Amino acid sequence: MKLPVLLSRLAGKIAFAAPGGFSVRPWLQRLRGVAIGKNVWISQFVYIDEIHPADVTIGDNCIIGLRTSIISHFYSGPRRPTSNGTVVIEKDVFIGPHCVILPNVRISEGAVIRAGTVVSRNVPAHTFWGPPAAEALGIANVPLTPETNYQDFMEGLKMRVKRQRN
Repeated sequence: MKLPVLLSRLAGKIAFAAPGGFSVRPWLQRLRGVAIGKNVWISQFVYIDEIHPADVTIGDNCIIGLRTSIISHFYSGPRRPTSNGTVVIEKDVFIGPHCVILPNVRISEGAVIRAGTVVSRNVPAHTFWGPPAAEALGIANVPLTPETNYQDFMEGLKMRVKRQRN
């Protein structure tokens, strides 16, 4: 059963904050048209495309982390009958918190997506995927606080020079 548009949007809003990562949230997303396999955990505050939820597929045994967004369309203006992309998350995938999954992406079986990653292209199977770890960019000799201004902060900033490896 697929819900009418208004009810689908309401179900998405409820699923966003409802309890029940293995039960209520996946059930509400299924009602909206998202294809979801068995044993799927959807954390709270997960956004799944509001306009084209049927273009999102999530396989068995997946975990979708807190505050992740899964987007299957990029356009503005009036609603179009179809989206311009699909998102396929195959089985046994772990998506960390605060990730953004963009249209036309396939995350293959067994992949692990690092927290905070923007996934804009396909992810191979059994791959740990994400940006490099954060590192020191420089030394802040002047704190950036209400008592200092941005110009003083910038003048006191000593940027780290990254050396190229040969």
